[in-house]
Amino acid sequence: MVRTVNVLNRLDAKAWYYRDIFAREEGLVGLLLVDDPYSGRPLMDGSDRLVLIVRESVSSEEEIEHWIREDARIQIRRVTPGMLEKWVVNGDRSKVQWLVQGEVLSDESGFLDELRRRLDEWPALLRDQKLLSEFSRFIVSYLMAKTDSHNGQTLDAYSNVLAALHYWAHISLVEQGMLPEMTVWEQMRRVNPGIYKLYEELTTSPETLEKRVQLVLLACEFSVLTKMKSSCALLIQVLGSRTEPWSVTELQMEPRLRGLPLDLSLLLQRLVHRGLAREIARPGRGRGPLKLELRYTLGDDRS
Repeated sequence: MVRTVNVLNRLDAKAWYYRDIFAREEGLVGLLLVDDPYSGRPLMDGSDRLVLIVRESVSSEEEIEHWIREDARIQIRRVTPGMLEKWVVNGDRSKVQWLVQGEVLSDESGFLDELRRRLDEWPALLRDQKLLSEFSRFIVSYLMAKTDSHNGQTLDAYSNVLAALHYWAHISLVEQGMLPEMTVWEQMRRVNPGIYKLYEELTTSPETLEKRVQLVLLACEFSVLTKMKSSCALLIQVLGSRTEPWSVTELQMEPRLRGLPLDLSLLLQRLVHRGLAREIARPGRGRGPLKLELRYTLGDDRS
């Protein structure tokens, strides 16, 4: 009991120490302390403690600092609210863990509390953004693996198809309203045994590496076809949100898509091939009569 009280007192003292130092930073939005008393954990990039300072603006010179205090290695990170939003949507699991597990030292605007609430409740837009981002990564990794396999580069194909399986696992979790954990395959063993079985086949099967890669590629190909419409629902919704066809640049700047890690050209190509989007060629401006610009709108397949 005495030891527990001492530990709590030390944690409270640390909280006051960091709050006192950083609470006066200009443009402060929130302050988060992530304590990591165990060595060897990957969350902290080798640090014992992380202080996350959320500010309205941050210059590149002050983004990251490394301190040492009482034999503890401390990482200071300054980020903007927009950067935190990107961490969540882009699925950086270690950084999401910081947000979930950290102790809030200051949050006068309520931004950190609201962000945590969104992580708990999974609003529709965040879920659709995450699905689209993970599907884009999934299809890119799958096609790279397929190309490597066709070219006889079996080891590269293995690496890329393993990455594709990870993104497929993320899609499955997001569909069920769950965040991917750091130990995603332990999570998949419970949540989706089918995908976990493919992971086992790829990594531990006695078959040749080439056969294992081919087996998972076939499964990925089927998943690309079956998951495309639901995973790309946000992009399809944007395409159908106006009658005027979209240029790629306009899609990149659309608020619902801006900043997402997407291969838009590949996604649009696949949606067009499936009839979920339609290409429209129009004369371009100022570059000669032979130039046609491709624009995109909702496809004819509404099923």
